[in-house]
Amino acid sequence: MTLETTYLGLTLAHPIIAGASPLSATLDGIRRLEDAGAAAIVTATLYEEELVAQEEALEAVAVVGAESHPEVTSYLPPLRGYRNPRAAHVETVRRAAESVSVPLIASLNASTQEGWTRMAAELEAAGVAALELNLHRVPTDPAETSTHIEQQLLETVREVCASVTVPVAVKLGPHFTAPVHLAHALAEAGAEGLVLFNRFYEPDIDLETTTFRPTLESSTREDIRLPLMWMALLAGKVPLSLGASGGVEEAAEVAKYLLAGADAVLTVSALLRHGPGHLTHLVGGLTEWLEGHGAASVAEIRGRMSAHRLAHRELLLRAQPTRTLLLECPCQISRKASPECKPSSAQRVRHLAG
Repeated sequence: MTLETTYLGLTLAHPIIAGASPLSATLDGIRRLEDAGAAAIVTATLYEEELVAQEEALEAVAVVGAESHPEVTSYLPPLRGYRNPRAAHVETVRRAAESVSVPLIASLNASTQEGWTRMAAELEAAGVAALELNLHRVPTDPAETSTHIEQQLLETVREVCASVTVPVAVKLGPHFTAPVHLAHALAEAGAEGLVLFNRFYEPDIDLETTTFRPTLESSTREDIRLPLMWMALLAGKVPLSLGASGGVEEAAEVAKYLLAGADAVLTVSALLRHGPGHLTHLVGGLTEWLEGHGAASVAEIRGRMSAHRLAHRELLLRAQPTRTLLLECPCQISRKASPECKPSSAQRVRHLAG
């Protein structure tokens, strides 16, 4: 039995990767993930906007009262041993890259083109094996077109890839009109991998204070469906390594992503819920599943259910029969059986025929 896979040109012992999270924000956390069996580790995302905000806050505190005398700032003591947040993060990544034996992939998100290339170069110099570009952006300008948004995205990827030599993966959100076309354009821009999908944390409204408040809900296995569908549609059609992200709770989700065509599977929420040791459980569960289905390797099952191998690809795309079934059988929505809801044979045929 071999679980070996290749992702971004990196040979991994198995396909399960610890995704970017608070668990990978410190050297100790990264070591714990390695000890638990992660095949690779994505560092906590480095956000340029947060770094700028922290620097501005420090500068604001440092000059409090400066207007009281023109020479007051000369009295401030030097901040011995102080490193700005970006330098501190890069130093943590450097020490981790030197300490762990599994590939370290650095995640970053910038707000400027200069920030993207500068941080990418610094993280490469720190010794990471690859980069993951966390392209999280919410366009709100009504004059900005979807074409312009994609052109900016591609330019960012092109500039980053030109500034580093390590492989680059792009982590996308699900809200693009033509993901297959975009994936090919990303490959032409220099990307070597695609991670599906990035999650956006939408705010909620507090009815007592009538204010927006941030919400952070970890993913569950129900969140697998959208990335699973697109994984199956993209596998074998794009010249990119494919990383699956979202809804990985047990080994069953890992197996589904592999069958759809993923080269690697990233997990975050399950590790936050159960701890790094859950990685051992996932790897063991995947091994049991493969053995139980007569497979000798991960390569043997990868992409077995991707769209280009299916005899009836429309099963991935047609939602009308399901929608009709839910409308006519409301009990299916709540997943509770109802003795009154027993469709006849004719009804079942009609549902299947669409």
